[in-house]
Amino acid sequence: MTRLRTTIVASSIVLLLCCADAVGQEKSKDPAKIQETSALVQSVKGPDLFHSYCASCHGADAAGTGPAGVILKVAPSDLTRIAERNHGKFPVERIAKMISGDDVMASHGSREMPLWGPIFHEVEKDQDWGEVRVHNLVEYLRSIQRQPSKRSAPAK
Repeated sequence: MTRLRTTIVASSIVLLLCCADAVGQEKSKDPAKIQETSALVQSVKGPDLFHSYCASCHGADAAGTGPAGVILKVAPSDLTRIAERNHGKFPVERIAKMISGDDVMASHGSREMPLWGPIFHEVEKDQDWGEVRVHNLVEYLRSIQRQPSKRSAPAK
């Protein structure tokens, strides 16, 4: 297993344990602490991360039509067609590296896309949720991939 996957799995386990602990102790915590934990969990959800950090350029539908995209030199990619552009396979590790800024690829164009890694890795409550955020955002992007259209057979 690659180091990235190991880190993602470990981070996911930590997140699950923290959530389970928060749920298990919900009655003993004061309402402010419960709300704080809920906000933290919300901050690592893939769809929420996408809408907060990506939709302004890539669009709410991830098709590359966001309102801020028109001012960029390189048009934002249609993120619903990543797998299609990669022969039907979603390149998890490459996308994770692109989001975090660990892999600057010429095919991505200039580096107009922000490096989200440093932002996602900001420490909260003595925890670094960066890998969890990147993983969840990548999984969200994987979940919104367009299915290949079935071409109808030519009429006889």
